[in-house]
Amino acid sequence: MLMKCNSVPLDVSSHDIFPRLQPHFHSWIKLYGSTFLYWMSTKPQLVVADVELIKEIFTNKQGTFGKAKFEGILKKFVGDGSVFQQGHKWLKLRKVADHVFHAQSLKEMFPAMVEKVEAMLKTWKSYEGKEIEVYEEFKHLSLEIISNSVFGSDHTTGKHIFDMLDKIAYISFLSYGKIRNPIIDKIFRSSEEIEADKILDELFESFIRIIKQREEKVKTGQSDNYGADFLGSLLEGHLNADENARISIHEIIEECKTFYFAGHKTVTSLLSWSLYLLAIHTDWQEKARNEVAEFLGQENPTTENISKLKAVGMIINETLRLYPPFPVLQREVTRKTRLGKLNIPAGTEVIIATLAVHHNSEVWGEDAHLFKPERFAEGVSKATRDSMMSFLSFGYGLRKCVGFNFAYMEVKIALAMILQRYRLTVSPNYTHSPVAIFVLRPGNGVQIMLHPL
Repeated sequence: MLMKCNSVPLDVSSHDIFPRLQPHFHSWIKLYGSTFLYWMSTKPQLVVADVELIKEIFTNKQGTFGKAKFEGILKKFVGDGSVFQQGHKWLKLRKVADHVFHAQSLKEMFPAMVEKVEAMLKTWKSYEGKEIEVYEEFKHLSLEIISNSVFGSDHTTGKHIFDMLDKIAYISFLSYGKIRNPIIDKIFRSSEEIEADKILDELFESFIRIIKQREEKVKTGQSDNYGADFLGSLLEGHLNADENARISIHEIIEECKTFYFAGHKTVTSLLSWSLYLLAIHTDWQEKARNEVAEFLGQENPTTENISKLKAVGMIINETLRLYPPFPVLQREVTRKTRLGKLNIPAGTEVIIATLAVHHNSEVWGEDAHLFKPERFAEGVSKATRDSMMSFLSFGYGLRKCVGFNFAYMEVKIALAMILQRYRLTVSPNYTHSPVAIFVLRPGNGVQIMLHPL
């Protein structure tokens, strides 16, 4: 079904992507309703696209719906970062992340974000009046920002780390869902596993070098702390006098892996889809540009005026609804429990079908497949009934993505600065082929025509 759907591109202005990206879920929901079970190899998977049941899952306070467990190469790739942790271990790592991404820290990161966007736009001058492929442009931008703002490393180091993460992510994606023989796996390692282990060893050494450089600067008096960025906060946690709150070097590296990859991929995807949607829907492009002109003029954004860009915020939210970075969210039942009228045995994997919910006309109305940012005019909470459970782009509740505000701010800055300088149209060379490889991204990039103002 997937091969058939992916063999032909969508109409360039169609946002009805659920039947294309998850044709099996689309078909089974029609046949069996919004909750059904199927098997992935020997693993039972309960797919949930019912908003009320999703609410039960996210508001469960007993920890019954834990983070999904992975096997093989995928387990090595996702590692032991806070995204996949439970209980005390999750809590201590989450505290560090919350400290790094709270409002004051984000305010301090703001100038660096503006500077990186400005540098990117200087290179765009050679494309004025021509086509530019923005997915690759935003990959470089996001890499620069996350390297500088979160880890303090230079572009070369950041690119090397990301290239390795990208390789192992692709290997993990190809291996996911393959039926393996556990007895044979203990004796023989696949070529994919050998390559993945080699990359992981190199990745480990790269992070160790960065950590040692920080430690050396403190030891030699070149710096009086480990830095105010994410890595610096993790290193401070490593030296915590309270042994129970202390963060190990292994945990530091796993956290760095998670934020480096997830932060980079989500922002690149969101920016690319946002620009595509603005280039298609020129009425909203003009509305957003007028708003930027009103509050920013020709000046760079500041933390004060960026918050006034309501239309830009509505556009970002509608982009997240139509093209959510993560088409599904996964949980695993830790002990026998009840969900709605269902008795769920321990070990069942629960697939929260984000894309199905976001494109559900019963939840969002008959115009669910259309780009209508005005539905967010009064914020996310009033966009639809029980909207907080219907809008799941970055999760919900305590386990909501800790880097959401970081990503949102980065995207808002970039869009504002692009709209100050350019009118955007879609290139005739663009083919609309969304694909989901860990995150929802444009399969063939996004080709945009840049028209200077």
